[in-house]
Amino acid sequence: MLQVQPTGSVPAETARIAHQVFPKGNRYLTLRDELGAIYHDRDFETLFPAHGQPAQCPWRLALVSVMQFAEDLSDRQAAEAVRTRIDWKYALGLELADPGFDFSVLSEFRTRLLSGSQEEQVLEILLERLQEQGWLKAGGKQRTDSTHVLAAIRNLNRLEGVGETLRATLNDLATVAPNWLSEWVPGEWFDRYSRAIEEYRLPKGIPARQAYAETIGRDGMQLLSAIYDDGSDWLRQIPSVDSLRQTWVHQYFVNDGNVRLRSAQDLPPAGQRYDSPYDPQARYGNKRSNTWTGYKVHLTETCDENSLHLITHVETTQAHISDTDQTQPIHEALDRKALLPKEHVVDAGYVDGTLLVDSLQEFGIELIGPVRPDVSWQAQAANGYDLSQFQIDWEKQQVTCPEGKQSQCWTPSKDAWNNSTIRIKFSRTDCRLCPHRDLCTKGKSEPRSLTLRPQAEHEAIQAVRRAQLTEEWKSRYNVRAGIEGTLSQGIRVFGMRRTRYIGLAKTHLQHLLTAAAMNVVRLANWLAGVPRAKTRTSRFAALNPAT
Repeated sequence: MLQVQPTGSVPAETARIAHQVFPKGNRYLTLRDELGAIYHDRDFETLFPAHGQPAQCPWRLALVSVMQFAEDLSDRQAAEAVRTRIDWKYALGLELADPGFDFSVLSEFRTRLLSGSQEEQVLEILLERLQEQGWLKAGGKQRTDSTHVLAAIRNLNRLEGVGETLRATLNDLATVAPNWLSEWVPGEWFDRYSRAIEEYRLPKGIPARQAYAETIGRDGMQLLSAIYDDGSDWLRQIPSVDSLRQTWVHQYFVNDGNVRLRSAQDLPPAGQRYDSPYDPQARYGNKRSNTWTGYKVHLTETCDENSLHLITHVETTQAHISDTDQTQPIHEALDRKALLPKEHVVDAGYVDGTLLVDSLQEFGIELIGPVRPDVSWQAQAANGYDLSQFQIDWEKQQVTCPEGKQSQCWTPSKDAWNNSTIRIKFSRTDCRLCPHRDLCTKGKSEPRSLTLRPQAEHEAIQAVRRAQLTEEWKSRYNVRAGIEGTLSQGIRVFGMRRTRYIGLAKTHLQHLLTAAAMNVVRLANWLAGVPRAKTRTSRFAALNPAT
């Protein structure tokens, strides 16, 4: 039960001692003086029942959570800080003798936030307070980039993965249905699955491992058959049972009554497979040469010159989700917060023709980022006839090649990603007789064909390809480099590289609290006149006369 209380002022004795201890100020003293309590009980009252034991003050729990992530503390350490630190008591408006609360209250509060779908509140309310004070405004420039987040799980090879999936299911069944399991479980399973499945315990050699994998497969099929033949629906609803079922679909097949391990070529895409039974939402991801299992976080921040840089939005996705898929959701979220920028600076992963057009038309945002170059052999060859050398008449739906010949076919279609395209073909006769055929196509008899995007997208892509070669565009794009420092700060100072929790929702809440904490730290540094860190240069590089 929540008893809504006003935030009140800082107790006089707490204020007196705090200012004596910190005569030059302190991050949390500045926070309280400039923004007040930030949160209020009314912001979270829907999370609590109307009856029951009185709850801890939710505005304090929210603020403690932000300060906890500002210092990368555990729940126990944060609760201890509330009891013992004067600066924390000042920010929370507590008496010096206040004993605080048990550390488990913080976990319960996070669970309430997720259950009530109010996890976004921890960042959005802070952003509203910053807007009210004039430190955050719509318009201007913002930039976005992503980094990988490691799941809180052990990396498993394929054989460890299937073995641990079966072992995790058996442990869950032994907890919720011990009598049912003990009635039929084979005795040899205790030797096989009582301990963690680890590499050094696995059989040596490919044939022995193949046989062991198929033994696990048969055992898993036997367990699934027992569950589904039992007729008890509640057994099938256990999460680990469903993970076991889906993992076996991915990893095994049945041939003439025998359970066989699928070949590597027959496996589903990595992003669709479970990599661990202990976090089924963690996925395998790769970005250039980097590979990991877990999630991906996208941070968006303001980046106007001579202004406070604040994180305005956080997106957390599974590791395999493309950056391109996040540009539109980021713009929609910034629109809901009334924080749309005029210029959004991103890398090539967030840009395509559709986004260039839609960002400007729907949100009034100029998306500034490089588009991928034309990778056709014609564009790479000297004097080759690439797409940019063809003249397009959109009204007549006709294309003219560099030799003056006109297309014979204009066919709307879809590409592999369901994007609208236009297929263009030229006359077989015109192409066969062309004196410069070797600059246009390598086909022995087929005519040249082109694939176009719709007019607005095609023209936007071509315009950016021309612009990104100019010094003016490069100068505007240089501001994107600063987001790398933000990601570095989140990783080095705030522990953002590895999730503390299991599952996408909890990981996203961690990132929201981290973003709020980063904003608090940046605000305190800004008000204290602390300059932004400059790009570090190694001692050897500094000796270079050219620099």
